[in-house]
Amino acid sequence: MKEKLFERLENYYKEMVNIRRYLHQNPELSFKEIKTSAFIAEYYKRLGVEVKTGVGGNGVVARIKGGKPGKTVALRADFDALPIHEETGLPFKSLVPGVMHACGHDGHTATLLILARVLNEMKAELSGEYVMIHQHAEEYAPGGAKPMIEDGCLEGVDVIFGTHLWADGPYGNIRYRKGPIMAAADRFEIIIKGYGGHGAQPHKTKDAIVIGAQLVTNLQQIVSRRVSPIESAVVTVGYFVSDNAFNVIADNAKLGGTVRTFNEDVRSMIEQEIERIVKGTCIAAGCEYEYNYYRGYPAVVNHDAETDFLVDVAKEIPENTLIEESKPEMGGEDFAYYLQHVKGTFFFTGARPDGVEQGYPHHHPKFDINEKAMLAAAKTMGLAAIKSAIE
Repeated sequence: MKEKLFERLENYYKEMVNIRRYLHQNPELSFKEIKTSAFIAEYYKRLGVEVKTGVGGNGVVARIKGGKPGKTVALRADFDALPIHEETGLPFKSLVPGVMHACGHDGHTATLLILARVLNEMKAELSGEYVMIHQHAEEYAPGGAKPMIEDGCLEGVDVIFGTHLWADGPYGNIRYRKGPIMAAADRFEIIIKGYGGHGAQPHKTKDAIVIGAQLVTNLQQIVSRRVSPIESAVVTVGYFVSDNAFNVIADNAKLGGTVRTFNEDVRSMIEQEIERIVKGTCIAAGCEYEYNYYRGYPAVVNHDAETDFLVDVAKEIPENTLIEESKPEMGGEDFAYYLQHVKGTFFFTGARPDGVEQGYPHHHPKFDINEKAMLAAAKTMGLAAIKSAIE
Protein backbone atom coordinates (compact mmCIF):
# COMPACT_ATOMS: atom_id res chain seq x y z
CA MET A 1 0.00 0.00 0.00
CA LYS A 2 2.73 2.44 1.00
CA GLU A 3 4.83 1.66 -2.06
CA LYS A 4 1.84 2.11 -4.36
CA LEU A 5 1.02 5.47 -2.75
CA PHE A 6 4.58 6.69 -3.19
CA GLU A 7 4.90 5.41 -6.76
CA ARG A 8 1.70 7.05 -7.93
CA LEU A 9 2.54 10.35 -6.28
CA GLU A 10 5.92 10.30 -8.00
CA ASN A 11 4.25 9.57 -11.33
CA TYR A 12 2.09 12.69 -10.94
CA TYR A 13 4.87 14.95 -9.65
CA LYS A 14 5.15 16.80 -12.96
CA GLU A 15 1.42 17.53 -12.87
CA MET A 16 1.79 18.70 -9.27
CA VAL A 17 4.45 21.19 -10.37
CA ASN A 18 2.32 22.37 -13.29
CA ILE A 19 -0.66 23.00 -11.00
CA ARG A 20 1.49 24.91 -8.53
CA ARG A 21 2.94 27.09 -11.30
CA TYR A 22 -0.47 27.80 -12.81
CA LEU A 23 -1.78 28.89 -9.40
CA HIS A 24 1.36 30.93 -8.83
CA GLN A 25 0.74 32.84 -12.05
CA ASN A 26 -2.91 33.44 -11.16
CA PRO A 27 -3.04 34.45 -7.47
CA GLU A 28 -6.12 35.84 -5.74
CA LEU A 29 -6.40 37.71 -2.47
CA SER A 30 -8.22 36.49 0.64
CA PHE A 31 -12.02 36.39 0.26
CA LYS A 32 -11.64 37.07 -3.48
CA GLU A 33 -10.52 33.62 -4.63
CA ILE A 34 -13.31 33.03 -7.14
CA LYS A 35 -11.23 31.61 -10.01
CA THR A 36 -9.00 29.56 -7.72
CA SER A 37 -12.02 28.00 -6.05
CA ALA A 38 -13.53 27.17 -9.43
CA PHE A 39 -10.24 25.64 -10.62
CA ILE A 40 -10.10 23.34 -7.58
CA ALA A 41 -13.73 22.28 -7.92
CA GLU A 42 -13.34 21.55 -11.63
CA TYR A 43 -10.32 19.36 -10.93
CA TYR A 44 -12.37 17.18 -8.60
CA LYS A 45 -15.26 17.04 -11.03
CA ARG A 46 -12.91 15.68 -13.71
CA LEU A 47 -11.82 12.99 -11.25
CA GLY A 48 -15.44 12.10 -10.56
CA VAL A 49 -15.02 12.97 -6.88
CA GLU A 50 -17.86 14.31 -4.74
CA VAL A 51 -17.19 18.02 -4.26
CA LYS A 52 -18.98 20.88 -2.53
CA THR A 53 -18.29 24.53 -3.35
CA GLY A 54 -19.10 27.75 -1.53
CA VAL A 55 -18.27 26.21 1.84
CA GLY A 56 -18.12 29.03 4.36
CA GLY A 57 -17.47 31.45 1.51
CA ASN A 58 -15.04 30.40 -1.22
CA GLY A 59 -14.05 27.10 0.41
CA VAL A 60 -14.12 23.78 -1.42
CA VAL A 61 -14.54 20.37 0.23
CA ALA A 62 -14.13 17.03 -1.53
CA ARG A 63 -14.87 13.60 -0.02
CA ILE A 64 -13.37 10.29 -1.11
CA LYS A 65 -14.86 7.10 0.36
CA GLY A 66 -12.66 4.07 0.73
CA GLY A 67 -13.86 0.57 -0.07
CA LYS A 68 -13.52 -0.62 3.53
CA PRO A 69 -14.97 0.71 6.78
CA GLY A 70 -12.79 3.00 8.82
CA LYS A 71 -12.31 6.43 10.31
CA THR A 72 -12.81 9.79 8.59
CA VAL A 73 -9.60 11.75 8.06
CA ALA A 74 -9.43 15.40 6.99
CA LEU A 75 -6.52 17.02 5.17
CA ARG A 76 -6.36 20.77 4.74
CA ALA A 77 -4.68 23.15 2.28
CA ASP A 78 -5.16 26.91 1.96
CA PHE A 79 -5.17 28.74 -1.37
CA ASP A 80 -5.20 32.54 -0.93
CA ALA A 81 -2.37 34.89 -1.92
CA LEU A 82 -0.95 38.15 -0.55
CA PRO A 83 -1.03 41.83 -1.63
CA ILE A 84 2.66 41.79 -2.62
CA HIS A 85 4.22 42.65 -5.99
CA GLU A 86 6.40 39.72 -7.03
CA GLU A 87 10.12 40.28 -7.62
CA THR A 88 11.33 36.70 -8.13
CA GLY A 89 11.88 36.90 -11.88
CA LEU A 90 10.61 33.33 -12.21
CA PRO A 91 9.33 32.28 -15.65
CA PHE A 92 5.99 31.51 -13.99
CA LYS A 93 5.84 34.66 -11.87
CA SER A 94 2.53 36.25 -10.98
CA LEU A 95 0.54 37.75 -13.85
CA VAL A 96 -1.50 39.85 -11.41
CA PRO A 97 0.18 43.15 -10.47
CA GLY A 98 0.48 43.60 -6.73
CA VAL A 99 -0.68 40.06 -5.86
CA MET A 100 1.61 37.11 -5.20
CA HIS A 101 1.73 33.64 -3.69
CA ALA A 102 4.41 34.64 -1.19
CA CYS A 103 3.64 32.00 1.44
CA GLY A 104 3.46 28.69 -0.39
CA HIS A 105 -0.31 28.29 -0.55
CA ASP A 106 -0.04 27.49 -4.26
CA GLY A 107 2.16 24.55 -3.28
CA HIS A 108 -0.25 23.46 -0.56
CA THR A 109 -3.09 23.30 -3.04
CA ALA A 110 -1.12 21.43 -5.69
CA THR A 111 0.02 18.94 -3.05
CA LEU A 112 -3.51 18.18 -1.86
CA LEU A 113 -5.01 17.96 -5.34
CA ILE A 114 -2.51 15.35 -6.50
CA LEU A 115 -2.78 13.46 -3.22
CA ALA A 116 -6.56 13.41 -3.68
CA ARG A 117 -6.12 12.06 -7.22
CA VAL A 118 -4.00 9.18 -5.93
CA LEU A 119 -6.30 8.40 -3.00
CA ASN A 120 -9.23 8.35 -5.40
CA GLU A 121 -7.43 5.88 -7.66
CA MET A 122 -6.66 3.65 -4.66
CA LYS A 123 -10.01 4.05 -2.89
CA ALA A 124 -11.19 0.47 -3.39
CA GLU A 125 -8.22 -0.70 -1.32
CA LEU A 126 -8.50 1.98 1.36
CA SER A 127 -10.36 2.14 4.65
CA GLY A 128 -12.50 5.01 5.86
CA GLU A 129 -13.20 8.35 4.23
CA TYR A 130 -10.95 11.25 3.24
CA VAL A 131 -12.09 14.85 3.47
CA MET A 132 -10.06 17.29 1.40
CA ILE A 133 -10.50 20.78 2.86
CA HIS A 134 -9.41 23.52 0.46
CA GLN A 135 -9.59 26.63 2.56
CA HIS A 136 -9.85 30.22 1.42
CA ALA A 137 -8.65 33.31 3.30
CA GLU A 138 -6.01 32.03 5.68
CA GLU A 139 -3.94 35.19 5.38
CA TYR A 140 -6.51 37.69 6.60
CA ALA A 141 -8.51 37.44 9.83
CA PRO A 142 -11.23 36.43 10.56
CA GLY A 143 -10.01 33.84 8.04
CA GLY A 144 -11.70 31.03 6.20
CA ALA A 145 -11.36 28.14 8.65
CA LYS A 146 -14.01 29.27 11.10
CA PRO A 147 -16.82 29.82 8.57
CA MET A 148 -15.94 26.56 6.82
CA ILE A 149 -16.23 24.69 10.13
CA GLU A 150 -19.56 26.41 10.81
CA ASP A 151 -20.66 25.27 7.35
CA GLY A 152 -19.93 21.64 8.18
CA CYS A 153 -16.51 20.87 6.70
CA LEU A 154 -15.56 18.81 9.78
CA GLU A 155 -18.79 16.83 9.89
CA GLY A 156 -17.97 13.26 10.86
CA VAL A 157 -14.21 13.90 10.92
CA ASP A 158 -12.18 11.90 13.47
CA VAL A 159 -8.72 13.39 12.89
CA ILE A 160 -7.14 16.17 10.83
CA PHE A 161 -3.65 16.81 9.48
CA GLY A 162 -2.14 19.92 7.94
CA THR A 163 1.30 21.05 6.85
CA HIS A 164 2.99 24.27 5.83
CA LEU A 165 5.74 24.29 3.24
CA TRP A 166 8.42 26.11 5.21
CA ALA A 167 11.17 27.98 3.33
CA ASP A 168 13.16 28.43 6.53
CA GLY A 169 13.76 24.67 6.68
CA PRO A 170 15.90 22.63 4.27
CA TYR A 171 14.39 20.11 1.90
CA GLY A 172 13.96 16.83 3.78
CA ASN A 173 13.13 18.56 7.06
CA ILE A 174 9.94 17.75 9.02
CA ARG A 175 9.36 19.91 12.08
CA TYR A 176 6.71 18.92 14.61
CA ARG A 177 5.68 19.93 18.13
CA LYS A 178 3.23 18.66 20.70
CA GLY A 179 1.16 21.43 22.23
CA PRO A 180 1.42 25.05 21.03
CA ILE A 181 3.34 25.33 17.75
CA MET A 182 2.06 28.69 16.42
CA ALA A 183 0.89 31.73 18.34
CA ALA A 184 -2.40 33.53 18.75
CA ALA A 185 -2.23 36.58 16.48
CA ASP A 186 -4.05 39.74 17.58
CA ARG A 187 -3.82 43.39 16.59
CA PHE A 188 -4.50 46.70 18.29
CA GLU A 189 -5.08 50.31 17.29
CA ILE A 190 -4.69 53.42 19.42
CA ILE A 191 -5.74 56.96 18.50
CA ILE A 192 -4.33 59.77 20.64
CA LYS A 193 -6.50 62.88 20.68
CA GLY A 194 -4.24 65.76 21.65
CA TYR A 195 -4.49 69.48 21.03
CA GLY A 196 -2.43 70.78 18.16
CA GLY A 197 -0.91 74.15 17.52
CA HIS A 198 2.03 76.12 16.23
CA GLY A 199 5.40 74.39 16.36
CA ALA A 200 6.88 77.46 18.08
CA GLN A 201 4.29 77.39 20.89
CA PRO A 202 4.36 73.89 22.42
CA HIS A 203 3.17 75.21 25.80
CA LYS A 204 -0.24 75.85 24.27
CA THR A 205 -0.65 72.28 22.99
CA LYS A 206 -0.99 68.67 23.98
CA ASP A 207 1.50 67.12 21.59
CA ALA A 208 0.09 63.86 20.23
CA ILE A 209 3.49 62.81 18.85
CA VAL A 210 5.28 63.20 22.17
CA ILE A 211 2.46 61.32 23.92
CA GLY A 212 2.64 58.61 21.28
CA ALA A 213 6.40 58.30 21.71
CA GLN A 214 5.92 57.81 25.45
CA LEU A 215 3.32 55.18 24.67
CA VAL A 216 5.65 53.23 22.38
CA THR A 217 8.22 53.13 25.18
CA ASN A 218 5.72 52.30 27.91
CA LEU A 219 4.22 49.40 25.95
CA GLN A 220 7.61 47.69 25.90
CA GLN A 221 7.29 47.13 29.64
CA ILE A 222 4.36 44.73 29.25
CA VAL A 223 6.42 41.74 28.12
CA SER A 224 9.50 42.61 30.17
CA ARG A 225 7.67 43.36 33.43
CA ARG A 226 4.15 41.92 33.31
CA VAL A 227 4.59 38.58 31.51
CA SER A 228 6.26 35.71 33.35
CA PRO A 229 9.71 34.88 31.91
CA ILE A 230 8.44 31.30 31.56
CA GLU A 231 5.79 32.43 29.06
CA SER A 232 6.34 33.71 25.51
CA ALA A 233 4.77 36.90 24.22
CA VAL A 234 5.36 39.69 21.70
CA VAL A 235 3.99 43.23 21.68
CA THR A 236 5.06 45.04 18.51
CA VAL A 237 4.13 48.57 17.46
CA GLY A 238 4.03 48.29 13.70
CA TYR A 239 3.06 51.84 12.75
CA PHE A 240 3.00 55.32 14.26
CA VAL A 241 1.55 58.03 12.01
CA SER A 242 0.46 61.64 12.33
CA ASP A 243 0.37 64.95 10.44
CA ASN A 244 3.57 65.72 8.60
CA ALA A 245 3.95 69.53 8.54
CA PHE A 246 7.34 70.48 9.97
CA ASN A 247 6.10 73.49 11.93
CA VAL A 248 2.84 72.08 13.34
CA ILE A 249 2.35 70.22 16.60
CA ALA A 250 0.13 67.28 15.85
CA ASP A 251 -3.46 67.22 17.02
CA ASN A 252 -3.81 63.43 16.64
CA ALA A 253 -1.59 60.41 16.26
CA LYS A 254 -2.37 56.80 15.45
CA LEU A 255 -0.47 53.74 16.58
CA GLY A 256 -1.09 50.11 15.81
CA GLY A 257 0.58 46.78 16.19
CA THR A 258 0.33 43.11 16.92
CA VAL A 259 0.29 40.86 19.98
CA ARG A 260 1.46 37.24 19.83
CA THR A 261 0.88 34.77 22.66
CA PHE A 262 0.41 31.05 23.38
CA ASN A 263 -1.36 31.20 26.74
CA GLU A 264 -4.97 32.47 26.82
CA ASP A 265 -4.51 34.06 30.25
CA VAL A 266 -1.46 35.94 29.03
CA ARG A 267 -3.39 36.97 25.93
CA SER A 268 -6.22 38.50 28.01
CA MET A 269 -3.79 40.14 30.42
CA ILE A 270 -1.90 41.89 27.60
CA GLU A 271 -5.15 43.15 26.08
CA GLN A 272 -6.02 44.76 29.43
CA GLU A 273 -2.49 45.99 30.11
CA ILE A 274 -2.30 47.87 26.82
CA GLU A 275 -5.43 49.82 27.70
CA ARG A 276 -4.21 50.47 31.25
CA ILE A 277 -0.96 51.94 29.91
CA VAL A 278 -2.74 53.96 27.23
CA LYS A 279 -5.20 55.32 29.76
CA GLY A 280 -2.49 56.22 32.27
CA THR A 281 -0.24 57.86 29.72
CA CYS A 282 -3.08 59.93 28.29
CA ILE A 283 -4.39 60.96 31.74
CA ALA A 284 -0.91 62.18 32.61
CA ALA A 285 -0.84 64.24 29.40
CA GLY A 286 -4.41 65.49 29.79
CA CYS A 287 -5.68 64.10 26.49
CA GLU A 288 -8.29 61.63 25.23
CA TYR A 289 -7.80 58.36 23.36
CA GLU A 290 -9.50 55.54 21.49
CA TYR A 291 -8.37 51.96 21.92
CA ASN A 292 -9.44 48.94 19.90
CA TYR A 293 -8.17 45.39 20.31
CA TYR A 294 -8.98 42.85 17.63
CA ARG A 295 -8.59 39.17 18.44
CA GLY A 296 -7.25 37.16 15.54
CA TYR A 297 -6.53 33.46 15.33
CA PRO A 298 -6.00 31.50 18.55
CA ALA A 299 -2.80 29.53 19.10
CA VAL A 300 -2.30 26.35 17.09
CA VAL A 301 -2.21 23.62 19.75
CA ASN A 302 -1.33 20.15 18.48
CA HIS A 303 -2.64 17.02 20.14
CA ASP A 304 -0.02 14.75 21.68
CA ALA A 305 -1.03 11.31 20.38
CA GLU A 306 -1.63 12.54 16.82
CA THR A 307 1.70 14.35 16.79
CA ASP A 308 3.55 11.24 17.98
CA PHE A 309 1.74 9.27 15.29
CA LEU A 310 2.75 11.80 12.62
CA VAL A 311 6.40 11.58 13.67
CA ASP A 312 6.35 7.79 13.32
CA VAL A 313 4.78 8.09 9.86
CA ALA A 314 7.27 10.75 8.78
CA LYS A 315 10.14 8.37 9.48
CA GLU A 316 8.78 6.03 6.79
CA ILE A 317 9.14 8.66 4.05
CA PRO A 318 12.49 8.43 2.20
CA GLU A 319 12.57 12.17 1.53
CA ASN A 320 12.32 13.03 5.24
CA THR A 321 15.97 12.99 6.27
CA LEU A 322 15.79 15.47 9.17
CA ILE A 323 12.85 15.03 11.53
CA GLU A 324 13.08 17.31 14.54
CA GLU A 325 11.02 19.00 17.22
CA SER A 326 10.14 22.57 16.33
CA LYS A 327 10.46 25.59 18.52
CA PRO A 328 7.16 27.49 18.81
CA GLU A 329 6.62 29.94 15.94
CA MET A 330 5.18 33.39 16.71
CA GLY A 331 3.37 33.46 13.37
CA GLY A 332 -0.39 32.83 13.33
CA GLU A 333 -2.47 30.19 11.50
CA ASP A 334 -6.21 29.61 11.50
CA PHE A 335 -5.62 25.85 11.39
CA ALA A 336 -5.98 26.47 15.13
CA TYR A 337 -9.77 26.38 14.78
CA TYR A 338 -9.80 22.85 13.32
CA LEU A 339 -7.77 21.57 16.26
CA GLN A 340 -10.29 23.06 18.68
CA HIS A 341 -12.93 20.75 17.20
CA VAL A 342 -11.13 17.50 16.34
CA LYS A 343 -7.87 15.78 17.23
CA GLY A 344 -4.95 16.35 14.90
CA THR A 345 -1.60 17.97 14.28
CA PHE A 346 0.00 20.67 12.13
CA PHE A 347 3.63 20.41 11.02
CA PHE A 348 6.23 22.10 8.84
CA THR A 349 7.73 20.58 5.69
CA GLY A 350 11.13 22.03 4.78
CA ALA A 351 11.00 23.80 1.42
CA ARG A 352 14.14 25.92 1.18
CA PRO A 353 15.19 26.26 -2.49
CA ASP A 354 18.26 24.29 -3.51
CA GLY A 355 21.62 26.03 -3.57
CA VAL A 356 20.95 28.71 -0.96
CA GLU A 357 21.88 28.82 2.71
CA GLN A 358 18.92 31.02 3.57
CA GLY A 359 15.78 31.35 1.52
CA TYR A 360 13.76 34.54 1.34
CA PRO A 361 11.29 34.69 4.23
CA HIS A 362 7.58 34.10 3.87
CA HIS A 363 5.69 37.23 2.73
CA HIS A 364 8.79 38.57 0.93
CA PRO A 365 8.47 39.69 -2.73
CA LYS A 366 11.27 37.25 -3.69
CA PHE A 367 9.85 34.29 -1.76
CA ASP A 368 10.01 30.90 -3.44
CA ILE A 369 9.83 27.22 -2.44
CA ASN A 370 11.61 24.02 -3.34
CA GLU A 371 8.95 22.25 -5.37
CA LYS A 372 10.33 18.83 -4.41
CA ALA A 373 9.00 19.54 -0.91
CA MET A 374 5.46 19.18 -2.26
CA LEU A 375 6.11 15.51 -2.99
CA ALA A 376 7.54 14.96 0.50
CA ALA A 377 4.47 16.67 1.98
CA ALA A 378 2.09 14.59 -0.14
CA LYS A 379 3.75 11.32 0.90
CA THR A 380 3.76 12.27 4.58
CA MET A 381 0.16 13.49 4.61
CA GLY A 382 -1.04 10.61 2.44
CA LEU A 383 0.52 7.87 4.53
CA ALA A 384 -0.69 9.52 7.74
CA ALA A 385 -4.23 9.67 6.34
CA ILE A 386 -4.27 6.05 5.15
CA LYS A 387 -2.93 4.70 8.43
CA SER A 388 -5.24 6.90 10.53
CA ALA A 389 -8.31 5.68 8.66
CA ILE A 390 -7.72 2.03 9.57
CA GLU A 391 -9.84 1.11 12.57
